[in-house]
Amino acid sequence: MPNLTTVHQATTAPPRLQQPTPDDAIRDAAKKLEASFLTEMLKSAGLGKSREGLGGGGEGEDQFSSFLVRAQAEQITEAGGIGLAESLYQAMKDSSND
Repeated sequence: MPNLTTVHQATTAPPRLQQPTPDDAIRDAAKKLEASFLTEMLKSAGLGKSREGLGGGGEGEDQFSSFLVRAQAEQITEAGGIGLAESLYQAMKDSSND
């Protein structure tokens, strides 16, 4: 039978999180830039514009549609995006190594 002190320590110990590296910060910035780019492209394509019957329309829908478009852009980026984040990451990494 396991010692209760050992079991308690094992279940309550805080997880050891890996410290972010400079490369992680660069990759995160590249993903944010790609998400911002995709947000603007989706807005230009008309995504998020109020449509009759979609959500009932109105000011509320118009006010929050930008949040929906941003969330969709972030999901696209997390799912692999359009390759822009990787290109930006490489360029920023090369620039930081100089």
